[in-house]
Amino acid sequence: MSVDDGGKADGAMLAIGELADRIGVPTHVLRYWETRFPELKPLQRSGKRRYYRAADVALAGRIHELLHVKGYTVEGARKALGGNGGDDAVAAPVRAAAPSADVMAGVPVQALIALRRRLAAALGD
Repeated sequence: MSVDDGGKADGAMLAIGELADRIGVPTHVLRYWETRFPELKPLQRSGKRRYYRAADVALAGRIHELLHVKGYTVEGARKALGGNGGDDAVAAPVRAAAPSADVMAGVPVQALIALRRRLAAALGD
């Protein structure tokens, strides 16, 4: 039984604040995830304090990776976690659309350079 960086054994349950610190999200985000990911069900003790088991900790880490690292939507992350082979287009990460070549070609580079020089002169640089 090894001890992680928080001083608790790997299999020990974590309070919501400890898990939030471990994965780097606020506690309200974890509570929101509980409403959107039915698999994430911590134990609730007296005073409705939440305690996350090792499986919950791993799942929360996976949800964080999908949403905040890979850029999935909540619905896409749910489908990816469900493993139901859903529509890959929905489960794919959201990417910002790059400007198309025809939009970029509409502005000559020399005009942009001239505009930059005029702005720099106006600012006194």
